[in-house]
Amino acid sequence: MTYKKFIQILLKELMIFFKNTGVKRTKKKRIRAFIKKSLVSKRQKFILAVIFLSSGLFVADHVLGKSGVSIVFALSFLTILFLYYALKQDLRENFNPQIFILPFFYSLSVGLFYFLVPARFITRVGMTTLYAIGLYSLFLSQNIFTVSSIRTIQLLSGARTVSLLITLLSYGFLSSVVFSLHINIFVTLILIFIYTFLIILQSIWTHTLDVSPLSQIFWVVSLSLCLSEISLFLWFSTSSPIVAALFLSAMFYVLIGLTYAWFEKRLFRSVILEYFWITCISFIFLVVFSSLI
Repeated sequence: MTYKKFIQILLKELMIFFKNTGVKRTKKKRIRAFIKKSLVSKRQKFILAVIFLSSGLFVADHVLGKSGVSIVFALSFLTILFLYYALKQDLRENFNPQIFILPFFYSLSVGLFYFLVPARFITRVGMTTLYAIGLYSLFLSQNIFTVSSIRTIQLLSGARTVSLLITLLSYGFLSSVVFSLHINIFVTLILIFIYTFLIILQSIWTHTLDVSPLSQIFWVVSLSLCLSEISLFLWFSTSSPIVAALFLSAMFYVLIGLTYAWFEKRLFRSVILEYFWITCISFIFLVVFSSLI
């Protein structure tokens, strides 16, 4: 007897018992809803998804090697499906396609970056652990964003911080992979613009929570073009892919931080100076490590 069939029989027997004992219909519905809700909670769905995806990522990269690239893409799409399955009740009230962007790129970036790290067991375990912790935190933050788009909750600020950290990590990994390919400049710019556009779209949505994805399209396109132009400069530089990706991620942080400050109407002189110094330090880092190559 399967678990699902057992629960169905249990619910049926409970309904018969309550009918015979004269329990009111409203109480029956409450008890039945409580039992169904307690079967698999959101957190349990998140944990099961993280275990499955982390195991699949470890097998794809550690066991299959470079032939596991196709599995990495499959796991990235599965990340979207798992998230939708866990949040489908909330998404029925207010569907936001932006919540699926970062989970997809996070799984994809970590899976592809796997091939750039040393092929040692300890590094694979470390990357898998990092992926699992980040994915679970990301699932929780996306759940908060979905609920916050319907009603205000206090955890929104923490979810934005977690989302920004995962965004920077994903953006850095993806940029490192693209620069490591050493492909044609036009293909490189197209790839960078595509994932930059989508990631910025998701990042701005987490701050504004606008229903329409086109409401901030001007900002998304403008910032994507700026970062694409910076990547053009990095393509001609002598810096290593890792250094170039770190600098591009720092510029992403500066631009998206200034955009957040503009939205919040706190683009003061002190805020501009803070991001100015981050830009200067990042540029010095790029020059120093490029000259050492």
